[in-house]
Amino acid sequence: MLKVVKVRPWRVLFAQKIPRNTRNIHTPSPQTITVLGETYPTDDYTNLPPTIAALLARRLHVTPPHPLNTIRKLIAGHFEGFKCYDNLPAVVTPELNFDSLGFPPDHPGRERGQSYYINRGVMLRTHTSAHEVDIYRETPKSGGWLCTADVYRRDEIDRSHYPAFHQTEGARLVNLVDMDKLRAENDELRRRIADSKIIMKDCLDFDPVTNPLQSSHLPETVLPMAQNLKLRITTLFLSIFPPSSDPLHVRWTPDIFPWTSPSFQLEVRYRDAWLELLGCGIVLDATIARTGHNPVDERSWAFGMGLERIAMPLFGVPDIRLFWSQDERFWKQFKDGQLSTFQEFSKYPLSERDVAFWLPLGEVGGWEENDLWDIIREVGGDLVEDVKLIDDFWHEGNGRRSLAVRITFRSMERSVERAEVNKVTDDIKAALTARLAVEIR
Repeated sequence: MLKVVKVRPWRVLFAQKIPRNTRNIHTPSPQTITVLGETYPTDDYTNLPPTIAALLARRLHVTPPHPLNTIRKLIAGHFEGFKCYDNLPAVVTPELNFDSLGFPPDHPGRERGQSYYINRGVMLRTHTSAHEVDIYRETPKSGGWLCTADVYRRDEIDRSHYPAFHQTEGARLVNLVDMDKLRAENDELRRRIADSKIIMKDCLDFDPVTNPLQSSHLPETVLPMAQNLKLRITTLFLSIFPPSSDPLHVRWTPDIFPWTSPSFQLEVRYRDAWLELLGCGIVLDATIARTGHNPVDERSWAFGMGLERIAMPLFGVPDIRLFWSQDERFWKQFKDGQLSTFQEFSKYPLSERDVAFWLPLGEVGGWEENDLWDIIREVGGDLVEDVKLIDDFWHEGNGRRSLAVRITFRSMERSVERAEVNKVTDDIKAALTARLAVEIR
């Protein structure tokens, strides 16, 4: 049976908030912090651990023969004539990351529990869209662009999630006077698809109720854009996924995104699973106006995708941590610009440890699970493969809440001795006690 691999959304599991006078999610910050050679003052918002700061210099997406660099180049090769932005700085302001895109002040992505802050005025980008407005301003009418970069979000711990990952975002502007040219391009793309081994299940280009046009848009100016977007993306994945005796199956479904309307999602069937690979749509007029372009005369489509979500199935990489490995047994398996199947050098044994603790007494509401995951990842590093919440109960007698997590330890490069696992587990317990004011059971 086919399965659909879905992205798990951000969520809050924990209902009890750490009291403000005891909450200290990270080790007390020094007065300054250095990131990529630049020194910044710290404040009460600083939550960037050294383990994450160290990743900024890696730049995997522009380092051959890394698989992410290969995926980036394959995408860029498909969008001929689009200007590529691959070297934009990861340190941005909240204004660029949120305000310029119209994020509301209370959006959960702004919270320290979701994003990495150097201080209140500077942070690590959480998406490539942090550069969207500036790039649009540099883009001429009827121009296109691609932006690929490393992005950072506090996240859960398992084999498919990592706090640093990579995105490619692309967009195209079209002047309304060029719609006839766009229709001719769409006809050529349809002929190419018809001559290929692909089965494409399309969806409506808009629905007045569930996937509406913007109020100022007419069907004759939006439908060619929506069709061009879906045709260009379909042919992209036709070129990326390796040829096979079986046709490539893709399906388009309507979706809802805050910054596009109508909006769509693409799924590709690969190795008996439907993979959600990207979201896209017609960019809101408000965004176009914010960039200095005139939404009366221009339309734009845009898409965004995670490179790891494509590279993991294409290269057969079973654990997202491997992309960050510096082991030559990983790197030597790849050649620049070529798809190849990763061969595991060894399946090292795992070790599991359970950690149970009482939450401190305090007010109710809003303790982020990412506070816990970050500390475990910071102390355990890439020895931590997975963390699961296995118990959550309220003790009526003492009026306290208890949580228990199961931590799976496994190195990708070596066997880990029991003594080392025990030592790391003890260090995690000590860090949780000191920083979250929990009581180990």
